Amino acid sequence: MLVDFTAELRRAGLTIGSGDVLTYCAAAAAVDPTDLVDLYWAGRCSLVTRREQVPAYHRTFCSYFLGEPDASPGAAAFSARVRAEAVGTLQVPETEPGEEREQQEAELGYAAARASTVKAKSFAACTPEELAALRRILQTMQLAPPRRRTRRTVASHHGRTPDLRRTVRESMRLHGEPGSIHRRRRRLRTRRLVLLLDVSGSMADYSRNLVQFAHTSSRASQRTEVFCFGTRLTRITRELDHRRPDEALDRAAAAVTDWEGGTRIGQCLDDFVRRWARRGLTRGAIVVVCSDGLDRGDPEVLESAMQRLQRLCHRIVWLNPHLGERAGVTPDTLGMMVAQPYVDELLSGHDLASLSAFARVLATLR
Repeated sequence: MLVDFTAELRRAGLTIGSGDVLTYCAAAAAVDPTDLVDLYWAGRCSLVTRREQVPAYHRTFCSYFLGEPDASPGAAAFSARVRAEAVGTLQVPETEPGEEREQQEAELGYAAARASTVKAKSFAACTPEELAALRRILQTMQLAPPRRRTRRTVASHHGRTPDLRRTVRESMRLHGEPGSIHRRRRRLRTRRLVLLLDVSGSMADYSRNLVQFAHTSSRASQRTEVFCFGTRLTRITRELDHRRPDEALDRAAAAVTDWEGGTRIGQCLDDFVRRWARRGLTRGAIVVVCSDGLDRGDPEVLESAMQRLQRLCHRIVWLNPHLGERAGVTPDTLGMMVAQPYVDELLSGHDLASLSAFARVLATLR
C-alpha cells in the first residue's frame, strides 16, 4: 500500500527514490500505521524535500487515502472504518472507541498466525490465495551461497603469506630501516549455484513455486544459473533476469516448451553435462536438482550422467517434494534409487519451511 502511494506521488511530480520509499516504510512502522495523521506526517518528513512539493503531497495523500483532495488530515477525526481501510482490513464491525485498537490487534494477530501456518503447508495443498501469499514471502527470502578460497591473494592484516613486495617497498621508503611485515590472504569468492528444475506433469504442484525460488536466488547472487527440464533441457537464466517475479515467470514459461509434459531426467542431465558442465559451468559449483525422481528414460543414462556430474561439480543437492510429504520414508522411485548414491544432500522442497531449511544448509556447504 505504501509503495503504491509513493508511485502516485511520482506521478504527481515528486522525485522519490527507492531509498526514500524504504525510509517511509520504516517511519510508518515506527508510528501507528492505523492513524492517518501519523502516516501523513511520516511521509511528509521522509518524502518531501522542498517546500513547493507540500501542496502536491497534500493533495495526493488526501486523494489516495480519503478520496477527498481538499480534506485536512491534520484536523480531521478519523473513524474506525477509515483507519481500517487505510491498512487494508475492510468490513470492521462497529465497536466502542475503547475497543477499536483491540479489534485491530485481533485482526492483525489472526493474519500473522495464518501466515505462519501456511509456511508449513505443502504447496500441493495450498489454495490460490495461500499460494499468492507464499509467493510474496518468497520475494523477501535471503539466499547466501557459500564462498570458496581462490588462488589469488589480497592484502590482509591477519594473513599467513608474507607480502614481500609491500614489505620491501615500505623498507625502501624508510631508507633501508626494517619496517612492519605486510601479509596477504587468499581471496574469497562466491560459489556458482546451478539450479535444475523439473517442470514435468508430476511436478505441476511445485514447479511454479520452485521457479520463483530460483528467481529469488538469481536476484540474490549474480553467479546463479537456472535450467528447466522435462523431456528437454532449457536454460532460463536470461528470462529470470527481471525485477518483477510475475514478468520473469511468464517469460520463463514462454521459453519452456515442455512445461507439464513427460520426464526424461537421465537424457536431460546427460545433455546438461555434455553442453554446459564440461565447459566449466559447474567447476566448483553447487548443483541443485529439484525433481521427484520419476524418470521414463534409461536408468543407465541417468547413472552415467550423475556419475560424471559428481566429478565436475563441488556438491550435488537433490530436492524431492515427496520426501517431505511422507516424513521418514525414503523415495522408492527408480530415478531416485539410481541417483541417490551420487547425491551429497537429499532434502525436501514441498513447502516454504523446507526451502528455508535448504537455504540454511546451503550456507554450510563450504
